[in-house]
Amino acid sequence: MSQSCGIVAVVGAPNAGKSTLVNALVGQKVAITSPKAQTTRTRVMGVAMEGEAQIVLVDTPGIFEPKRRLDRAMVQAAWGGAQNADLIALVIDGKAGLGEKLARAVEGLQERKERKWLIINKVDIAIKEKLLVHAERLNGSVGFEEIFFVSAATGDGLPELKSALAKAMPEGPWHFPEDQVSDATDRMLAAEITREQLYHQLHAELPYAAAVETEKYSERPDGSVEIHQQILIGRTSQRAIVLGKGGARLKEIGSKARAELAALLGVPVHLYLHVKVKADWEDDRGVYRDIGLDWVE
Repeated sequence: MSQSCGIVAVVGAPNAGKSTLVNALVGQKVAITSPKAQTTRTRVMGVAMEGEAQIVLVDTPGIFEPKRRLDRAMVQAAWGGAQNADLIALVIDGKAGLGEKLARAVEGLQERKERKWLIINKVDIAIKEKLLVHAERLNGSVGFEEIFFVSAATGDGLPELKSALAKAMPEGPWHFPEDQVSDATDRMLAAEITREQLYHQLHAELPYAAAVETEKYSERPDGSVEIHQQILIGRTSQRAIVLGKGGARLKEIGSKARAELAALLGVPVHLYLHVKVKADWEDDRGVYRDIGLDWVE
């Protein structure tokens, strides 16, 4: 059997479960997830294998109405992720259904010439009768080649989806070695894992306007990795939230991030976190470069 390989851009409104879906198809974590909308900021590439087919999944930030420079950069990254894709998969939250948040993504899709598939996610918690209604309405406005009903969280419908994606990939050599699951560097991954812990542990207490910069990433002679990171926040009042009582919250964030990184990298990790108040970090070109976003005027 000859090899096949293609690019699938995974797009949708914030919180549709795109990152969870990409992780599930790849078979391990390549994108961070949280119940908070707009968790994914940059294009994250995950590589899924199915037989002789390599499926390159581009997990994109949610498409929403941008209000600030960071928002505009994220939306640009989302549509940029769809460039040169062999297929665009629109993922929707089957429980939340249709609404204003989704309208922007649907509008953008109507103009695209690529093949389009619809993936209705979270079917395990959705009202079953409404799922077909959502599918019919969206198909009427976009015209999808295929429609799938899945739950990225439980794995429901994923084998069928992965098999169909594999068959849809054009013939050609693989873009990545068989054992590579992502294009993210270890340095970028380290920053993302810490940012995920910020979301998980602080919930609504801290706005999503926080960034994590990996200042130093080096291997020690014993094979372990030493990582120094800065957590950038916009206001002094947020510092106490991140630190917690007696620094307990920051210690917990570091402990969880360290354990996950050690598991992912397969070596012991020494992680040092520092909280820095930087009121204008959203207007700093260097921060955008470090987190993988283009500067948008």
